[in-house]
Amino acid sequence: MAGHSKWANIKHRKGAQDKKRAKIFTKIIKEITVASKEAGPDSETNPRLRLAIQNAKGANMPKDTIERAISKGQGGEGNSFQEVTYEGYAASGIAVFVECTTDNINRTVASVRSIFTKHGGNLGTNGSLEFVFDRKGVFAISKESINQDLENLEIELIDSGLEEMIIEEDMCLVYTSFEGFGSTQNKLEELNIKIKNAEVQRIANNTKKLEIEIAKKVLTLIEKLEDDDDVQNVYHNLELSDELINLLK
Repeated sequence: MAGHSKWANIKHRKGAQDKKRAKIFTKIIKEITVASKEAGPDSETNPRLRLAIQNAKGANMPKDTIERAISKGQGGEGNSFQEVTYEGYAASGIAVFVECTTDNINRTVASVRSIFTKHGGNLGTNGSLEFVFDRKGVFAISKESINQDLENLEIELIDSGLEEMIIEEDMCLVYTSFEGFGSTQNKLEELNIKIKNAEVQRIANNTKKLEIEIAKKVLTLIEKLEDDDDVQNVYHNLELSDELINLLK
């Protein structure tokens, strides 16, 4: 799993965040709206909303933007959103899992299929990639916000479902079991550690290394999917070498 952690490295890299700030906000606003619609506007009794608001704050989203997104969910705008997933393959058999939130499924599936086709991939049937990815909790924490020795923190989190803790540049990445996501979040809050981003991700069981030119084509497909307004998350099992990561800066 450690090799796949570079995915999080890219996601939280300052340059990448600045470049895609508007897209990040769009995704978070959708998540807040859907969460508010699903289980109410009170973050104390709505864990999904609490998590979405936490991520919004981690991305420095203004308070009034957060409040408007919550109101949208209560005002009926959230009723049109549906959550759907798509599975397919990029060049050389790289598995790609796409999570979407959309108000028009026909538009979304047409767009996702078109991106796969134009960039050398193909859309598959749902369930075909079930064996490729495991669902894991992933917490991104700024090292400067950790108020204790990292070794002690690791010991504190083990009973909450911690599977792996990785330090990458100025970030500490905490990986947990799917079942331990909630208890780990509660433990981090109890320890007064500020979480920059927290989410359940689909982590590839094994990654696949490709020649750089083919890998670049796969990354183009992934980036096109990520740029689609209906797409919330894209997961894949391409091995991200340092050379590829430098291309994404």
